[in-house]
Amino acid sequence: MPIRVYNTLTQEKEVFETVKPGRVGIYLCGPTVYKESHIGHMVGPVIFDTIKRYLNYNGYIVTWVVNITDVDDKLIQQQHERGIPMAQIADEMVIDYLNNLAGLGVDQIDVMPKATEHMQGIIDFNKKLIEKGFAYVSDGDVLFDVAKDPNYGKLNNRSADEQQGEGGGHAGKKRNPGDFALWKSAKPGEPAWDSPWGKG
Repeated sequence: MPIRVYNTLTQEKEVFETVKPGRVGIYLCGPTVYKESHIGHMVGPVIFDTIKRYLNYNGYIVTWVVNITDVDDKLIQQQHERGIPMAQIADEMVIDYLNNLAGLGVDQIDVMPKATEHMQGIIDFNKKLIEKGFAYVSDGDVLFDVAKDPNYGKLNNRSADEQQGEGGGHAGKKRNPGDFALWKSAKPGEPAWDSPWGKG
């Protein structure tokens, strides 16, 4: 009997078909490691650990990736509040995250890349989005232009207007209220990497 899954786009259960026969790739957005883990950080991993086990049981080869965001405004704020390097805070919180996963029996994650280990790839990807017209530079920031993708939001059945936030400090830099930051310019004293748009 084939596996059937709920498709959020069609809002129906459909037969599970993989892009590559017999192989499944799972990506789960992981934590921003600036504070200790909480139950919200564990819900996704527990669910996807179970899904991977079930897919393995059914003969699929599964690669599961969970990223670690180890540079972010909240981490920079913690660096200033605690008076220790951002990297040290991130390392402490990654250990906390891993201990919580282990305590819940989540042990099926294959790869946990850290953002800071892939800065050049992030920069190169932003360049491609800008070249294709899906992103733009505004005062040292790179923002995704949601209006360039007519299908933006279709997987959660919400329009771009329904998904927009308040815009934070980037509101004045945006073409559209729903645009979001892909790269942020660095303020003095913040950890930073060189990019075509300046340090960020």
